[in-house]
Amino acid sequence: MVKITYIAADGTDTTVETQVGNNVMHTALSNNVAGIVGECGGAMMCATCHCYVDEAWADKVGAQIDGEEDMLECAAADIRPTSRLSCQIKITPELDGLVVHLPESQE
Repeated sequence: MVKITYIAADGTDTTVETQVGNNVMHTALSNNVAGIVGECGGAMMCATCHCYVDEAWADKVGAQIDGEEDMLECAAADIRPTSRLSCQIKITPELDGLVVHLPESQE
C-alpha cells in the first residue's frame, strides 16, 4: 500500500492508503477526501481534480502529460508550477508518502 496526504486549503490534512495503479483523484474520491470533485471521472475532460503537488514530490511525480496544461487553463483556482490534474497522477511504489495540496475551489 502507498500513503498519500491531501492538504486542504485551510491546512487540514488527510492521509489515506491506496494500491499501486490507482490515481490520486480516484484515491481521494474513494476515501471521501473533500476538495477533489472529479466530474469527468478521470477522462481529462475537466479540471475539477486540480491539485498542487508538494514541491518535494514534483520531480518524482513527473511532468504534465500532453493536453494536461490545456485542461488546467480551465481550473477555477490559480495555476502554479506544480499544478496537476490528480486523475493523471498514477500511483507507483515511489510515490509512497506523496503530499498534494488542494485549491480553495474546484468550481
